[in-house]
Amino acid sequence: MPRLDWSQCPVLESIPGKVSGAWVFRGTRVPVSAILRNLTMPFDQLLENYPSVSREQVETVLDFLAGSAEPVFVGEPEPGVVIHASSAG
Repeated sequence: MPRLDWSQCPVLESIPGKVSGAWVFRGTRVPVSAILRNLTMPFDQLLENYPSVSREQVETVLDFLAGSAEPVFVGEPEPGVVIHASSAG
């Protein structure tokens, strides 16, 4: 199973010596894993529990995860190659 490249998510950072180099929300000490482990609670409560993390940051991570996921449902089409035609000049 391929590993997710968290460095491609713009709202996260990993800095050696900051939270042991864990992926955290940029400008905070909150690991992305803390939010992901608590997604079962109501979203507003989750944000209240982690006030240094913005709604936009969490939504960006969730969008990043969704965009990185393999097809989930049986029969879901594989992402296709899109070819754009352009006219020269």
